[in-house]
Amino acid sequence: MATREIYETSFDEDIQTESSANQCPECDGWVTTNSVETVCEDCGLVVDENRIDHGPEWRSFDEDERERTGAPLTAARHDRGLSTEIGRSTDANGNELSGQKRRRVARMRREQSRGRFQSKAERNLAHGLGEVRRIASVLEFAESVRDQACQLFRSAQNEDLLRGRSIEAIAAASVYGACRCNGHSRLLDDVVDAARVEQSRVANAYKTLNTELGLPAQPVQPSDFIPHLASELDVPADIRQRARRLAEQSESTGAASGVKPSAFAAACLYKAGREEGRWLTQADVAEVASVTATTIRSHRDTLEEQVA
Repeated sequence: MATREIYETSFDEDIQTESSANQCPECDGWVTTNSVETVCEDCGLVVDENRIDHGPEWRSFDEDERERTGAPLTAARHDRGLSTEIGRSTDANGNELSGQKRRRVARMRREQSRGRFQSKAERNLAHGLGEVRRIASVLEFAESVRDQACQLFRSAQNEDLLRGRSIEAIAAASVYGACRCNGHSRLLDDVVDAARVEQSRVANAYKTLNTELGLPAQPVQPSDFIPHLASELDVPADIRQRARRLAEQSESTGAASGVKPSAFAAACLYKAGREEGRWLTQADVAEVASVTATTIRSHRDTLEEQVA
């Protein structure tokens, strides 16, 4: 009596062979196909690539069918956004819960809140990231800048830079460092106004981050501060364009070297306003740039001497 194997070979998505194309075109070796690519077992030649996407198909744009995927991972949360939140008075279908179930859910919510943080460091991380999100929201930064600031705070905690410094100062310094790394013309005073600590502590924390982490912060030019200061002073477009030309000309001649960029940009706006017939006061320009009127006059004299 003829016999055959009990288990027959069937189709396998991960490892499969094809009789019509099971030979390597180079060495006539055996070719196998997995979920990623088709490879020759003898010489290692990659004959074909056929990566299978095991994620959602996204063929339907119905909101009800896309709820199963959940929120993406984010660096703005201490747990990367993987934790869940227990509801309060309704179930998944929107129905009201009974009194017994509400009490049970309240106990579950309490226990989840107690076990949310595994250590003191994780609790500090959650507090710091919350402060970073708050400052970024007040300053109306993009999500990319916010996430970069959160990652910078994580790096500071991993390097043990929070020891001896307040969490709020490191959080504000992380936001300012993300601004500097992305080339945003934001003053340190803008970040300090949104933070809950003094300017000296934020400046000290940023200096520590810049030194220990080696931030790729590029020097800011006076021309980068022209749009921000002009918006604060509410000057017309002709004065703004003239001030930018003055700032760019001073940068090319080296007149703006070694000075505070925001102060020199304010002096350019002050000089451009006088040339265009709009008399901006030195006190108003100095207040916007967070400098003194004496600094504005000094930079104005430099502009009149070196810039035509």
